[in-house]
Amino acid sequence: MKSLLFDYGGTLDADGTTWLERFLPLYKEAGLNVPLERLERAFYDSDDNLHARHALKGLDLAQTVRLQVEDVLKAVAPERGDLVDPIAGRFVADCRGQFQRLTPVLGRLAGRYRLGVVSNFYGNLEGLLAAEGLRPFFTVVADSGVLGVIKPEAAIFLHAAKAVGADPAECVMVGDSIKRDMKGAEGVGMKRALISVADKAPDAGQDWTIRSVADLEAVLG
Repeated sequence: MKSLLFDYGGTLDADGTTWLERFLPLYKEAGLNVPLERLERAFYDSDDNLHARHALKGLDLAQTVRLQVEDVLKAVAPERGDLVDPIAGRFVADCRGQFQRLTPVLGRLAGRYRLGVVSNFYGNLEGLLAAEGLRPFFTVVADSGVLGVIKPEAAIFLHAAKAVGADPAECVMVGDSIKRDMKGAEGVGMKRALISVADKAPDAGQDWTIRSVADLEAVLG
């Protein structure tokens, strides 16, 4: 293997947990009394349209997350703007805790492989990673918001493989989504490492199943 390619959300910023799964308990703990279905709809509406509603270029993690939370609260509880900073702050703190844990791991992996990120994001992921001190580890950041293609489309994976100077068969895609990460990478002939915290991980034909990026060194040898 020449290259390791990482998803961002649920892979680099958390161990196999989506943004929605991480946000829901934060809204509940903040005392927001909104039906779950309505909150989920507001989350996905914010997530899908954030790049269209806001000028995100140059925004860091905290600024991006704050806009996401702000849009959700405007939709479900416009009178609770006081919750934006506490909820966004908790989410960002959790992300940064994960970055701190993974930084030495990524440093060691970058000494053995060419690393990259392949993410369905808002177009500002490269700057976000730079602001968090993670950008130097990665040869390429393939952000769907910049490239105009999204996982599981083949083009975004092939772009990353070309950027790291490797054939797809020489790359391992590491991610937590079966549909976007595992199936997309499989379609271009990459090996796959699925991050799953389930007691019984789903079988998506992945080559490895791990609970965290921190486990990669052990399984790759």
